Amino acid sequence: MDVIKIGDKAIGEGHPPFIIAEMSGNHNQSLSRALEIVEAAAEAGAHALKIQTYTADTMTIDNKDDDFMIQDKDSLWNEKSLYELYKEAYTPWEWHQPIFKRCKELGMICFSTPFDESAVDFLESLDVPCYKIASFESTDLPLIRKVAKTNKPMIISTGMCSAAEIEETVKTAKEAGCKELILMKCTSTYPASPENTNIRTIPHMKELFQCQVGLSDHTLGVGVAVASVALGATVIEKHFTLSRDAGGVDAHFSLEPEEMKTLVEETKRAWESLGNVSYGMTKAEESSIKFRRSLYAVKDLQAGDVLDKGNVRIIRPGYGLPPKYYDIVLGKKITRAVKKGTPITWDLI
Repeated sequence: MDVIKIGDKAIGEGHPPFIIAEMSGNHNQSLSRALEIVEAAAEAGAHALKIQTYTADTMTIDNKDDDFMIQDKDSLWNEKSLYELYKEAYTPWEWHQPIFKRCKELGMICFSTPFDESAVDFLESLDVPCYKIASFESTDLPLIRKVAKTNKPMIISTGMCSAAEIEETVKTAKEAGCKELILMKCTSTYPASPENTNIRTIPHMKELFQCQVGLSDHTLGVGVAVASVALGATVIEKHFTLSRDAGGVDAHFSLEPEEMKTLVEETKRAWESLGNVSYGMTKAEESSIKFRRSLYAVKDLQAGDVLDKGNVRIIRPGYGLPPKYYDIVLGKKITRAVKKGTPITWDLI
């Protein structure tokens, strides 16, 4: 797959995973807290910080009929109306500029998820480097077209989507002008369980849609994200907070700063470990040959002496003949005198 550039970062198989810290509503309606989150994400080594661009009124209507209520005892937001949730979680639009500015000062890429066309127009005024489409909007084809027409890279989460729906979204984006596309394997539960994450889908999705694939991860901890790198994920997105104890709409399944630092380090290690298909000794392993076993003289020998189990043993280090030749050399005569501790080689037999 082609390398995609977002800001100064190259994204693709030949580069470390691109790590996105998702602020979402974890600012708890405090701009100073939002800026602290930016600073903590940068210190932890995240490559990008993402926010969300909407208001309660661009998301839904203020209505408490059953259709507009969250009625799920297992949900973090049970008994809230959609309007109440988005009113609590949204990032005020006047905060975007200072958040973007602080990210730039700290050398971190900043972008956002728009949830309607007015948000795209607003984000274009801020010259965002790319766009993220949330899982719940991935079937909003008019929004997909609007974003694709900016000709900027698109990152699209696919939670709940069937293969046919993803195909329709990808086709719509490409036909509208998107040339750089990354799909994100995602499970749209909050939090998500590892059992429902199904990251084996990543290489299948990559092959099916011929584009880069990442992971938008709502599981607790970093294990699933690290594992996804081995399956080809080039982008990892995790929700991020200063402290889960401080609360917030997404805090329960968000990483804290030390965990984000671990995510950045361990996903890079996982990527570095992939390497190539390789057998045999690497350059780095050459000094370890002494820890192999091989054939050695364990007594002083004179020319003409017969090799036997009393004067030849299989020991470390590994500079003599491999152990598989032990039975072959027994009974053979030695061609010259050797000292105890001499490796047995063919020229001695």
